Amino acid sequence: MRLHVEERGDGPPLLLLNGLGYANWAWQRQLLELSQRFRCIAVENRGTGRSPKPPGPYSIEAMADDAAEMLDGRRAHVCGYSMGGYLAQALALRHPGLVDRLVLVCTATGGPAVVPTPPKTAAAWEANAGKTPQEFARATQPLSFRPGWADEHPDELEALLRSRLERPTPPACWRAQYDAARDWTSRTSPIEEIASPALVVHGTADRVVPYENGVELARRLRHARLETFDGAGHLLFIEEAPRFNAMVTSFLTD
Repeated sequence: MRLHVEERGDGPPLLLLNGLGYANWAWQRQLLELSQRFRCIAVENRGTGRSPKPPGPYSIEAMADDAAEMLDGRRAHVCGYSMGGYLAQALALRHPGLVDRLVLVCTATGGPAVVPTPPKTAAAWEANAGKTPQEFARATQPLSFRPGWADEHPDELEALLRSRLERPTPPACWRAQYDAARDWTSRTSPIEEIASPALVVHGTADRVVPYENGVELARRLRHARLETFDGAGHLLFIEEAPRFNAMVTSFLTD
C-alpha cells in the first residue's frame, strides 16, 4: 500500500514511524533539525493523515510492510515511537536488509512480561473512542505527556491539537490500529534475532507504555542501549525535543 510520505534533507536515510492514530504532525520538533543531517522519511501509517484509510483489520506486520515499501529499496535508520516502535521491530525482523540502526521510543515488545497501558489511560481511550476525533483528542491527549505538562503548556497543547485535527484519524481506523497494537503486545516476537544496534529511549512518567517495557525491550535486544528520561512522559520527544534530537543524532552518527 502506497502511503503518504514527507521527505526532507540529505544524508543517510532516516525512516520515522508514528504511533497509534498519529500522523506526521507529531514529528514537527524533529523534522527541521534532523533533516540537517539525514534524509528524513516520515511515513503516515494506513488509516491516518493523508494516507489511505482502508477498513480493518490491520496488523503490525502489514503496516511494517507498508513502511518497507516506502523505502523503495533504500537501507535506512529507523526511528519509531509507541506503536511506531512495534512497526520498527517488525520491519527489522521481516526486512533486515532495509534496517541500519534502530531508535525505539517509549515502546514495548510483546509477551508475558509486557506491562499494559495503565487502567486510567485505557479507560479514557475506551470511553472516548466512539466520539468525534476532536472530542477524543481533547479528552486523551494530555495523558500522553508527563503529569502536569498540559497544564503548564496550554498554548503548546492547543497548537498540537490544531495540527492533529487538521487531518483527524477516523474512529474506525484508530480502532483498527489499536487492535493491531494489542495483538502485537499479546505475542512474543523473536526480537533477539534483530542484529541492528538499537537505542531504546523511555520516560519514567510514561502513562501510555510504562517505563518497565523499555527496560525489558533493551534487555531482550542483542545490541541495545537504554537511555532514561527521568520524569518524562510518553511524548518525550516533544517535551524534551533538544535533548532527544541531540541523542538521536549522536547515536546515528557515532
